[in-house]
Amino acid sequence: MSENQQEKMGRMRMAVAGATGTAGHHVVEVARERGHDVVPLTRSTGVDLTTGAGLAERLADVDVVIDVANANVQQQEAAEEFFGSVTRTLLAAERSAGVGHHVALSIIGIDDVPWGYYQGKRLQERLIVEGDRPWSLLRAAQFHEFAELALGYVRIGPVSVVPRMTSQPVAAREVAEALVALAEQGPSGRVPDLAGPEVLPMHELARQVSRARGLGRRVLPVPLPGAAGRGMRDGSLTAQGDPAARLGRLTFDRWLAAGAGGR
Repeated sequence: MSENQQEKMGRMRMAVAGATGTAGHHVVEVARERGHDVVPLTRSTGVDLTTGAGLAERLADVDVVIDVANANVQQQEAAEEFFGSVTRTLLAAERSAGVGHHVALSIIGIDDVPWGYYQGKRLQERLIVEGDRPWSLLRAAQFHEFAELALGYVRIGPVSVVPRMTSQPVAAREVAEALVALAEQGPSGRVPDLAGPEVLPMHELARQVSRARGLGRRVLPVPLPGAAGRGMRDGSLTAQGDPAARLGRLTFDRWLAAGAGGR
């Protein structure tokens, strides 16, 4: 974005829930690069997103909240508790503070893959759509970083058990750029999904990460049982067959070669 475009649009005050996470730190970086004031909503800044403690003070004069808060919860009850609590808390605080726009990040394909974590994200989406705050919602594919995270989920000695998953990984930086652009644009509802430029098997990506990082992990791909496992394998978590989806630019190989920052 040019300096003239920034000046025309004006500086905004953007609060970022989950500002230190995989997507969040990129959102903060992109927003600041574009000249916006950023208000991180994290425990380190005195905010508890599940209870709302410290939130009202942080939302003073905020124009838009970008919610990329996340938790490593796999069971449906825990996922719905986390995403439900955070979303209800944010929307209520935004209403009280007069925040005019709520931007949220979700995941491609969660309607077709009945996994506990995705059920939590579906609840998050419902609360936003049914709420009274003007909103924008972006569904994105798994980040490139997910391949390294997958190495640590189930470890047996030097072996990492990685679920068989067909993915279309996208750079977290590009997702952040899309989220900040939505914040600047104003309430837009659900926008086209965002995925990466390639459809790839997750266990192979995990192997590449292990080799490139010198982690020494042996990857054992395992098909998960049931409908959730089938959905992970059959491409439901990709943008294949969706002509409206947008594709990112950065391939997994280029991201991996560039290092952890993926730039």
